[in-house]
Amino acid sequence: MIELLIALAVGFGFFLTWYLVRKYKINEIIKEAKKKAEQIIEEAKREGETLKKEAALEAREQMIALKAETEEQLRIRRRELQSYERRLQQREEQLERKNYQLEVKERDLREKEKRISYNAQKIAKMEQRYNRLIREQEEQLERISGMSVEEAKEALMKIIEEDAKKEAAKIVKSIEEEAREQGLAKAKEIIAQAIQRCASEHVVETTVSVVDLPNDDMKGRIIGREGRNIRALEMATGIDLIIDDTPEAVIISSFDPLRREIAKVSLERLIADGRIHPARIEEVVEKVKAEFEEKMKKEGETAALDLGIQEVHPELLKLLGKLYYRTSYGQNTLQHSKEVAILAGLMAVELGADVQVAKRGGLLHDIGKAIDRETEGTHTKLGVDILKRYGEDPRVIHCVEAHHSDVEPQTIEAVLVQAADTLSAARPGARREILENYIKRLEKLESIADSYHGVSKAYAIQAGREVRIIVESDKVTDDEAIWLSKDIARRIERELDYPGEIKVTVIRETRAIDYAK
Repeated sequence: MIELLIALAVGFGFFLTWYLVRKYKINEIIKEAKKKAEQIIEEAKREGETLKKEAALEAREQMIALKAETEEQLRIRRRELQSYERRLQQREEQLERKNYQLEVKERDLREKEKRISYNAQKIAKMEQRYNRLIREQEEQLERISGMSVEEAKEALMKIIEEDAKKEAAKIVKSIEEEAREQGLAKAKEIIAQAIQRCASEHVVETTVSVVDLPNDDMKGRIIGREGRNIRALEMATGIDLIIDDTPEAVIISSFDPLRREIAKVSLERLIADGRIHPARIEEVVEKVKAEFEEKMKKEGETAALDLGIQEVHPELLKLLGKLYYRTSYGQNTLQHSKEVAILAGLMAVELGADVQVAKRGGLLHDIGKAIDRETEGTHTKLGVDILKRYGEDPRVIHCVEAHHSDVEPQTIEAVLVQAADTLSAARPGARREILENYIKRLEKLESIADSYHGVSKAYAIQAGREVRIIVESDKVTDDEAIWLSKDIARRIERELDYPGEIKVTVIRETRAIDYAK
């Protein structure tokens, strides 16, 4: 019995020990579960914060992308508006040229009407004179009716011969005067064409420059974070930087060639250096601007040295060099100024005028264009003010003042500069012509010639300065070929607008073919 009780006590002790151990383990498991639950909650909170930040970052990136897309659309729209403005300006210029040509043609028509009216009056007077002579001859015949027939004929022929000689002399004199006038006009035209042919070459500028990139990844570096690099470059240089799908290239757009060249050189240096950020961009642009100031001064000094012009103020030389980066209708302004100086000097030599004043006035006549985009006023007025400020010769200032007829030229040198400026600007090829209009003019030339009867083939040659027409010999005679060339020339004058003159050549060839058997 005691053993049973001891066994029960031992069993109870084992049970109590097991229960207590199990309860302790259960509590430990509960604590571990709570700890894991807290960790899970903490991780869930951290993941929630991470997801929240990622969502915010994604929304921000979408906003940046939308902003960049909006800015790109604005730039595209701005370029379209600029393109529209250029086309409108070109149309206005074309309308002005056509109005001027219409005025010239109207004046020519009035002159022709006056000549026709004068010739009609002259013919009427001659008819009256001849009628009077006939009546006088009839009266004389009545008085000398006692003469023999041969004597009457001889007397009548003598009188008619004397009157015919008098009329012939008047006609010959009139023809000589007309030929002298036409010869003088033709001589002037030939001289002008000769001066045009001696003109130097010109440089045609465009409104965009292309910068090559080592790879397409460079585009992202040029744009920068949120576009800060591209904005810094555009603000520092005053240009539009176009980054499109063109592989390994970006486009710099600006109507100011100087700004465009500064931006191009700056961007090339930044790409070569590899450090592209706003502060570095501003530093490089300022350095390039300083280099261009020195370069412009050297360009001005070179221009003056080439023309043999001395003692020019350093500031004027710098402004002259600035004209190297300025164009007018595609014609480089510094090259145009040098050409005007050369032409004015050549003509001054022939006419015995002051060569140095003519050349100096020609070189400086457009000096105002160096600052006319930054200062109010016409380039003529600005140029006169600049030359007065730097103590230029009053005779040279007068050449500049009168080169666009703002004042009446008072010296022969001023007249020569004005003429040389017109020749340099108006000579064929000096200023850019739209390719589409050029091709249309050549096609129109050939179509006008082809529309006439007997024309076999027509070719526009010499860059549209001559149209050569081949006619069929069995349909067009030699005399008809002469009138055909005149008719085609008159029709070209009526229907086409063109610089200079167009030569119309009609070729008629007769071939005789036989075979020796």
